[in-house]
Amino acid sequence: MSTRLPSWAAGPPGADAPPTCEVPHFAPLRVRGGAQRLRRLARCRRRAMAAGLAMTAAALLATAAGPGDGDGERVRGHPVADPVPERRATTGTVTAPVRIADGATVRLLRPGDRVDVIAAEQSATGGDARVVARGARVTKVPAASATESGALIVLSVPRSTAARLAGAGATSRLAVTLW
Repeated sequence: MSTRLPSWAAGPPGADAPPTCEVPHFAPLRVRGGAQRLRRLARCRRRAMAAGLAMTAAALLATAAGPGDGDGERVRGHPVADPVPERRATTGTVTAPVRIADGATVRLLRPGDRVDVIAAEQSATGGDARVVARGARVTKVPAASATESGALIVLSVPRSTAARLAGAGATSRLAVTLW
């Protein structure tokens, strides 16, 4: 009996492979329009999202303004909170920048501290001190400049107190006491 080897085992591996050839040089492929496609896709998604939000808002308005609203009947859903009363401008608090004569005292202050502001008038016969603001809340302590006299702080005070602070700051040296 003759033993015959399979064709793949007849010679060294790769003997039946075709000879190799060199790949010719070619310029790289450049795909154009990729960035434009991404922009177009993003623009379409934004438009679709905007249209969806507009439709949702219109649907909510249509369901909220149902029949019976004028008859005193309430619309089903979450209860509406009582309307917030409008504050008059004269009773609200405002932020008032105040220049304190002693910059070292200002370095002791932090936002949230409560202070009394004292105006000391300088005259030839002596100084008269008066409290201009009581319990003012410090909202900000800006960094002091080396060229400025004193230091600036920002206080939250009622509007009438802010006017007194501005007047006292123009004619007197201001100081603070911590609570």
